[in-house]
Amino acid sequence: MCDWFPEQKLSFIRLKQWPFEFELFWKRKLLRDPRTKVLAWQYKGPPMLKEFCDRNGIPFQYVEDGFLRSVALGALRVPPLSLVFDAQNMYFNANVPTDLEDILRTYDFKSDHDLMSRATRTRERLLACRLSKYNAGRSLDITSVYGEKRRKRVLVIGQVERDASIAYGCSKKVTNNDLVKLAVLENPAAQIIYKPHPEVLKGTAEARSDPELVRDIALILRQDISLADALDTVDHVYTITSLSGFEALLRGIKVTTVGCPFYSGWGLTDDRQENPRRGRKLSIDEVFAAAYILYAKYLDPVSKQPIEIEQALEALSRMRSEQLPA
Repeated sequence: MCDWFPEQKLSFIRLKQWPFEFELFWKRKLLRDPRTKVLAWQYKGPPMLKEFCDRNGIPFQYVEDGFLRSVALGALRVPPLSLVFDAQNMYFNANVPTDLEDILRTYDFKSDHDLMSRATRTRERLLACRLSKYNAGRSLDITSVYGEKRRKRVLVIGQVERDASIAYGCSKKVTNNDLVKLAVLENPAAQIIYKPHPEVLKGTAEARSDPELVRDIALILRQDISLADALDTVDHVYTITSLSGFEALLRGIKVTTVGCPFYSGWGLTDDRQENPRRGRKLSIDEVFAAAYILYAKYLDPVSKQPIEIEQALEALSRMRSEQLPA
């Protein structure tokens, strides 16, 4: 965060505090300086923090990793190349409006020809570079894993089941194994492939539903394969709320969402959870422009200077190539 705000003096609040610590110390500190601004990582700040800031006219924003984050996983404490800032709520919270949702609902994409041309070029560049949110997965010939394609191929995207995007973006309790079973039920003649989340594969996150319990109905990917490779030759993707579903849409793949991620409800996905605030029909480039260009922010990992998405793609490509074995 110091890299992102080099001209600001940053103070960090411990997540685990005594019940009275925020009341007796931090509230006074926030009110003392009229220049104070508050950032909260997801919903991990003290209870009622946003309401306190709103009531006292203190600028407030939620913060979360962006959609093009890094080469390695965030759980390994690798700094993010991209962040998102939202003054209303976390972008993955389907229960309430967010800054990203407001852009998607109201922005006049049709009149902004420069933005849409840029979105198309950038999306094509992202696909050509085979980049994703995380880019540490191993690249390989997917036929060696999936086998020859002889029928419809369905990829089920696993998530960290304690993830906030599921808690705030899915109205019913759904596990990764439930998602696999749904894909099998709705596609009985298809090859079903289950990709557990990279953090689960690397042991940095707990798997609450055991993949072994569905190995008789799905091919389980036991190695961290890059998402771009995993999506090759796939016809249909099932996800709860994962960004991987949007990355499948970018590649023209049909996507079923059981929860309500930011990209559902705009006419692009097979939605199993309705959102009454969303009814506008958008193109894939319009959603891409909103999320990746207008909403997300980028920082050069070397110069620590703000950059645009085009430079972020170049930086990620370079960083990934530098980590590849000789």
